[in-house]
Amino acid sequence: MAVVRARGLVKTFGERRSARRVLDGTDLDVAAGEIVAVLGRSGSGKSTLLHVLGGLDRPDAGTVELGGEPLNDAGERRLSMLRRTHVGFVFQFFHLLPELTGEANVLLAARVRGARPDAPARGRAMVDRLGLRHVAESFPHQLSGGEQQRFAIARALVNDPSLLLADEPTGNLDVQAGADVLALLRELAAEGRAVVLVTHEPSAAAIADRVLRLEHGRLAAEPRP
Repeated sequence: MAVVRARGLVKTFGERRSARRVLDGTDLDVAAGEIVAVLGRSGSGKSTLLHVLGGLDRPDAGTVELGGEPLNDAGERRLSMLRRTHVGFVFQFFHLLPELTGEANVLLAARVRGARPDAPARGRAMVDRLGLRHVAESFPHQLSGGEQQRFAIARALVNDPSLLLADEPTGNLDVQAGADVLALLRELAAEGRAVVLVTHEPSAAAIADRVLRLEHGRLAAEPRP
């Protein structure tokens, strides 16, 4: 069974003559253990697709199922719970709180209502696993880009999500740090997570099991790099 399944997604921004439909009947299934890379020009709707898949935004039409549960009719409280328990988000700009240390940023995700009881221990274990213990007490401005992104990934994994959504996760990293992050995403998928990766970089798309291009609001297969 697909971890996430989308059918006929429609999403429009603006009104009347300025309206722009960025998703126009988009379909997508992603299975456990699979990495799907989504390519597309800037403004094509790639980030919007991630937000809809992860329940951060609602489509104007179409359906999304996460772990077999429909998101469309879920109330805000139920939707928030589903995001916490099933979805991890990784962003290009890290979104670490500057006043907290790297490890404190990770553990913050373990303190939200509905977090797993073992989330704090899992967060500390992820810091160790990602080789960050020696900089765990450093603040974001003291960390390299690669270290910041690894802390962001650790935070995304605190509640052991089945779906990992990564929006240009290597876009602000140098070649080596980017390669390390991509290797980590491949490893996380091998553990049984579904990963959807939005990118414009051939090196990132190369780790995917499938490469799709979002164009005119729909996804089509793209030859792998």
